Amino acid sequence: MTDKRVLMIAYHYPPVRTSSGIQRTLKFSEYLRDHHWEPMILTVSPRAYEAVSNDQMGEIPAGMVVERAFGLDTARHLSLKGRYLRWMAQPDRWVSWWPMGVIRGMQLIRRYRPKAIFATFPIATAPMIGLTLHRLSGLPLVLDFRDGMTEPGYPVNPSTWKIHRRLESRLIAACSRAIFTTRATRDMYAERYPDKPASCWAVIENGFDEDNFRDAEQGLDTRRLGPEGQMVLVHSGVLYPAERDPRAFFAALQAMKRAGEISAASLRIVLRATGTDDYYSKLLAEYGIDDIVVIEPVVAYRSALQEMMRADGLLLFQAAACNKQIPAKLYEYARAGKPIIALTDFAGNTAGTLNTLQAPWIADITDAAQIREMLGTIIARWKAGTLQGVERQLADTCSRRSRTAELARLLDSLPA
Repeated sequence: MTDKRVLMIAYHYPPVRTSSGIQRTLKFSEYLRDHHWEPMILTVSPRAYEAVSNDQMGEIPAGMVVERAFGLDTARHLSLKGRYLRWMAQPDRWVSWWPMGVIRGMQLIRRYRPKAIFATFPIATAPMIGLTLHRLSGLPLVLDFRDGMTEPGYPVNPSTWKIHRRLESRLIAACSRAIFTTRATRDMYAERYPDKPASCWAVIENGFDEDNFRDAEQGLDTRRLGPEGQMVLVHSGVLYPAERDPRAFFAALQAMKRAGEISAASLRIVLRATGTDDYYSKLLAEYGIDDIVVIEPVVAYRSALQEMMRADGLLLFQAAACNKQIPAKLYEYARAGKPIIALTDFAGNTAGTLNTLQAPWIADITDAAQIREMLGTIIARWKAGTLQGVERQLADTCSRRSRTAELARLLDSLPA
């Protein structure tokens, strides 16, 4: 057993059922042992999750320490008729996790004597726990920001923005390393906090896990999702109403349907696990395209990967407000080998990564006419049998194993 242990604090960890965001910490913990680091996980009790599933519990490495500290969801457990005071959900709805997270974390530190603390977003209570443990123990703190914690106009609520910015400042002041998933976000933080040395800032992109795909390929139904003559496009995972606003896409479909260019018999679009199903159900009815676009519930991760591999195309949404970010599902889409149909901003990191992967189908997420034109071309190419996905050799550059090797090197570089 190695004496190089790292305490990893993460809200998203099995058995939570969510989109691809869970994979980052799970795969780091699975593969760090290959680099002589022994991870220990500090997460929240499963009752804090809105949905749970055991489908990825088997991927937690055998014998690895996993501590689940008490925590509640303010919106579900501490509200009265769905209402609660804003301070009860700052910096987020899971702030009740903080006290027991600190207590359990200190117990782990005293027992196992890790060399570092690693805390990951997007749930802000996780790095807040990490900050407290750092101050109590003196251990180096590594923050996996992924995306920016604050940006102009994000979070939208002014008081939440101020709370997050204060927390962010304290975190940056205390950390030894800050990790982001894109260079643009890293550069933004380096400019925002010029007193931190260049060695503080790091980029480790998201990726896909080859073992998960190989498992999903076992017993995979090789038939297409749709019947003969019907093209099926899938969006897999959370579809944020603001950050991934699909209304221009819906308008394009509405215009195409009215013009007789598409119908429910020729095109089916699956929105899988949107996170706001009621909102989109009403919106689809208003646009009159609820016969073409269907909303489907969360499924096991393996099933989600299988659906990606059986679809005719995979939809990606990312608004200009998120230009410094790249959806984690992009890398899984690339490995699935199906055409990626991206609605985003051409100046953003998402478009840049797609260009690197030679995925050409990109349209302005706000431009219904442009989206309509692109969809028409894509449908024609699909009918002609000339629509292609990302080449495998390009997709392979985005594996989770290679990302974990980058994290191990970063941990090795920490001050003793």
